[in-house]
Amino acid sequence: MIVEGPAVLVPGDNIDTDVLYPGAYLNIDDPSEMKPHLFEGLDASLRDKLSPGCVVIVGENFGTGSSREHVPLGMKAFEVGCVVGVSFARIFYRNCFNLGLPAVVCPGAARAVGEGDAMRIDLDEGRITAGEREFQVAPVPLFMRNMLSSGGLVQWGRARIEGELTGGA
Repeated sequence: MIVEGPAVLVPGDNIDTDVLYPGAYLNIDDPSEMKPHLFEGLDASLRDKLSPGCVVIVGENFGTGSSREHVPLGMKAFEVGCVVGVSFARIFYRNCFNLGLPAVVCPGAARAVGEGDAMRIDLDEGRITAGEREFQVAPVPLFMRNMLSSGGLVQWGRARIEGELTGGA
């Protein structure tokens, strides 16, 4: 699985999901309606940089706090291709995969990439390319790539039950 797109930097470390998607909008359950509120408490202008396939670059311990699913759902509504970070809060990281959004831990890339850099992430091989720079990471396990390809955990589970997926459990 390959993700390609421009880098969008979200500056800072220990960014809490409460500022990434404020509580006043938690009653919204349609991802397309979440889009106008993503990054609302941090920097609303970041939304203007998001485009289909872009790669969001984040700092250390991204998604700490309540780990609201609204953040990865909002990113998916913008068709973000992947999130690359120095590190992620555990629940946020798993929410990304559960909702079908790849998240990759790569401190070197997250610290070296510039705004707008052309990114290529090979989840099968564990390779991140940003311009002329290349970074190696652990490949995403097959069952998690299957989850991503299926659109997330629920869709993957349905496909497994219906017998559409047999490998990479």
